[in-house]
Amino acid sequence: MISRLVSLLLLTYLLGFVIFAFTLGKPAPTNAATTDAAVVLTGGSGRIEHGADVLHDGKARRLLIAGADPSVTKADLARRLKGDGKILQCCVDLGSESVDTRSNAEEASRWLTQHKFHSLRLITSDWHMRRARYEFERVLGAKYSLVTDAVRTEPSFLTLFGEYNKYVLRRIAVWADI
Repeated sequence: MISRLVSLLLLTYLLGFVIFAFTLGKPAPTNAATTDAAVVLTGGSGRIEHGADVLHDGKARRLLIAGADPSVTKADLARRLKGDGKILQCCVDLGSESVDTRSNAEEASRWLTQHKFHSLRLITSDWHMRRARYEFERVLGAKYSLVTDAVRTEPSFLTLFGEYNKYVLRRIAVWADI
């Protein structure tokens, strides 16, 4: 009986991983609503560049780069993006308070409240979107309209497996109130 239960749990876990791997986050549709703000979570290639494109294309009015290293400046960003420094000065904020996905959501919540925004576009890698959305929805509740906008990547098996485990463990921790 115990071996059957363990087998069932293992099969459920493995099936969950397969579903997770085949249903990664997707880019926002081209006709997605314009939002007050966009929040980019640092840590993956193409995220900041995509956030800058969203801002340039008028799909959001202001951009928070959450989890930025405290030593990074807007001048560093301008060199990296090779773009218009004016838009960086007026419309981009560097958040350096957060160190993980949960604290990214908390930092973004304070920023959204400070600017009296009502909607946001969440930008992160496709493999990270499920957990990021979960954390943002937990912190923000229904106060904000949320558009997810995943940056497409080609994650390795180890990246997917690690992210799946983080997601499952976080869900268990919330469920167990740990």
